Amino acid sequence: MKFISPKTDFAFKKIFGSIHSKNILISFLNAIVYNNQNIIQSLEILNPYNPGVTNTMKETYLDIKAVLDNGYTVIIEMQVLNVEDFEKRVIYNLAKAYGNQLDVGQGYMMLKPFIALTIADFVLFEKIDKMITKFKFKEETELFNYQDELTLMFVELPKFKKELSALETLSDKWIYFIKSAPNLEVIPESLEEVSEIGAALNMANMANLSNEELEELEQQEKLIRDKKGQMSLARKEGEETGIGIGIVKQILRQIRRKFGEIPPEVKTQIEQLSLEKLDILGDEIFDLATIADLENWLANNE
Repeated sequence: MKFISPKTDFAFKKIFGSIHSKNILISFLNAIVYNNQNIIQSLEILNPYNPGVTNTMKETYLDIKAVLDNGYTVIIEMQVLNVEDFEKRVIYNLAKAYGNQLDVGQGYMMLKPFIALTIADFVLFEKIDKMITKFKFKEETELFNYQDELTLMFVELPKFKKELSALETLSDKWIYFIKSAPNLEVIPESLEEVSEIGAALNMANMANLSNEELEELEQQEKLIRDKKGQMSLARKEGEETGIGIGIVKQILRQIRRKFGEIPPEVKTQIEQLSLEKLDILGDEIFDLATIADLENWLANNE
C-alpha cells in the first residue's frame, strides 16, 4: 500500500477539501484550531476540490475555505516552500479575505470573523520550540484581545518529532498523517481508530487514484522538487559569492601591504577570479616580488 503526500496542492485539497471531506475537515480543525476539543460540529466547504482544475504551476497552496457552525470562516493553506515575503503575504491574504465579505452598501455588522491556518513545511519561528502558534490583536501591556475578528495560526511541521508509538492527542495524529503518510506501507491501528484519519488515508491511497490524478500528482511533485533545487542552488551560489568577496578583500589587503597602491585594472582582474584561482593566488602571493610579477600571474591565470 502506498500513500500520496498531503503536502501537494492536489492531495491536500482532495483529502481535506472535497465534497466527501466534511467529517475529515471537522476532525482536523477541532484538533488543530480548537486544541483537541469537539467545538465544530458542522461546516460548509466553499471551494470544494474539483479534479482536473488545480493549478500545477502555483508556488503556494492557498486552497481550502470553509464556514464553520460557530460563525468563523477558516482559510487553510499548505505551504511547502518558504518564498520571499511569505509572512507579509499571509497577513495580506487574511485581511483581503476579511474585507471582501462586504458587498457595496452593506454595513460592518455583516462581517464575520476569519481564521487563517497555515501548515508550513519549514521553520518560521526559530526562537521557540512550540509547533502550533496562534496570533491575535492584543493590547500591548494588558494583553486583552481587540475583538476576535482576525486570527493567524501556524503549524510548523519540522518541529514535530514524535514517532508513531508516541502519538497521544488527536492533533499529534493529524500532524503525523500530514508529515509521514508517504512513508507508511499500511494504515497503522492507532491512526485507523480515528475514523476520519482512516478515511483520509483511504483517500490518500495511491491505488484509489485515477490515471489523470496520478499524472497531476506527478507534475506537482516534480514542480516542488524543481523549486527546492532552484532555492538550494541560489543559497549555495550566495554563500560562494560571500566567501569569494571575503577572500578578494583579504588578498587585496596583502597586495597593498606588499606593493602599495593597486592599479585599477589589476584589482578588477582579481575580483573576477574563481574561488579556486583565488585560493591559489592567496598561497602564491608571497612568492611574487613585484606588481609586474602579479600582472604576469594574472595574465597566465585568466
